[in-house]
Amino acid sequence: MQANRIRAYAWEFPVRFTHWINFLCIIAFCITGFYIAGPYAHAISSQQYIMGWMRFIHFVAGYVFLLCMVIRIYWMFAGNRYASWRVFLPLTQRQREDFMGGLKFYLFLAKKPPYAVGHSAVAGVTYAVVFLLFIFEIVSGFALYSLSHLPGFWLALLGGWLLRIMDPQTVRLWHHLVMWVLLAFTAIHVYIGWHADSAEKNGLMGSIFGGYKFVSGKEWE
Repeated sequence: MQANRIRAYAWEFPVRFTHWINFLCIIAFCITGFYIAGPYAHAISSQQYIMGWMRFIHFVAGYVFLLCMVIRIYWMFAGNRYASWRVFLPLTQRQREDFMGGLKFYLFLAKKPPYAVGHSAVAGVTYAVVFLLFIFEIVSGFALYSLSHLPGFWLALLGGWLLRIMDPQTVRLWHHLVMWVLLAFTAIHVYIGWHADSAEKNGLMGSIFGGYKFVSGKEWE
């Protein structure tokens, strides 16, 4: 790293932990969800129970994903300023200006990267939308889960109520479509991370492992 850079602790452990657990859960969701929707492997014996295991892994990942969301939402209020809920909403004039500047950079209309110790304004708004998609996947997933289980308070609270608004097939369709949106986001997320890291040279990609970024001072302006 350059000598004039400052080592800043951006991502606290709960943020990094939930990030990687969510990543693993999404992989599990995709592998098992694709199978549940259209089995791509067939059992040659009644003892193999492939669909049962796929559903079990999918549901366990769902509970883990829900727990991570609860932790992350709690940390929006308990964590440092880079984890705060305020970074996800363009509440100030400065944030709105940074959002437009960052958008121009990501669209290759400007050369100046969106300097920020934590999330840039564009990233904050994007992650707010992603969090809403996560919540929809949780609610719709538990709604579908409730179809094969005895009704209870928790299942009704977590998603069973959605079946009063949509029929099961519609819920299943949207659950599947949002998964594709999240997969597309994952690919774009990795690309933009590498692009921003190469432009800012601040250790962005490594920061999600160790928590530290190396800032030049422009981030504090």
